[in-house]
Amino acid sequence: MTDITETSREDGRRGQPMSVSEARAWFVREVLPLESDLMQFLHHNWRNKSDIADLRQDIYVRIFEAARHEIPLRTRHFVFTVARNLLIDRVRRERIIPFDAVTDADALGAAMEAPLAERAVIARDELRRLRAALERLPERARDAVVLRRIEGLTGRQIASRMSISEAAVSKLIDNGIRALADILYSDPEDRRNWS
Repeated sequence: MTDITETSREDGRRGQPMSVSEARAWFVREVLPLESDLMQFLHHNWRNKSDIADLRQDIYVRIFEAARHEIPLRTRHFVFTVARNLLIDRVRRERIIPFDAVTDADALGAAMEAPLAERAVIARDELRRLRAALERLPERARDAVVLRRIEGLTGRQIASRMSISEAAVSKLIDNGIRALADILYSDPEDRRNWS
C-alpha cells in the first residue's frame, strides 16, 4: 500500500488543502482501522464511560478537519495525540467553575486577588502535596517523572541514566503522570481508600 504522505509530497500537494472526498478516502483508509485501539485508549484514560462515544466523534472531527489542511506524516501518532489533547481539554474544562454556579461573584473576585503572601502559602502547600504524591509513586516511575518533568532530560537521556529502553521510559512516565493525577485530583474519598 502506498503511503498517502509520500504520494502527497511527490505530487507537490504537501501542505495544501484536500478536497472533502480526498480527506474522506484518507480517513477511511488510515484512521478508521485504528478505531479499536483508539477505543481501548479512551476506555483506559477516561473515567466516565458514557462519554466515550462522544469523545471518539470529537476526535474524528478534529482529525478530519486537520487532515483537510494537511495530511499528517504519522497517522497513528497523530490520532493518539489528538485524543490525548482532547482529553486534557475536557479535564481542564470540567475543573472550571461556571459563573452561574458561584452565588457570590464578589467572593470569587476577592479570592482571585489574594495578596502575594497568601498566594505564596498556597503555592507552598501545593508543592508539599506534589512532593507527597511523588513519594507515593513506585521508585522507578518517580525517578523517570522527576528526570523528565523536573530536570528536563530527554527520553534517550533518561533511558541511558536508568539503563532501560526509551519505550520503558515512556511507559514509566505515562504511568507515573497518570498516577500523580489520580492522587492529586481524585475525590478525597478515593484518596482515603489508597492509604
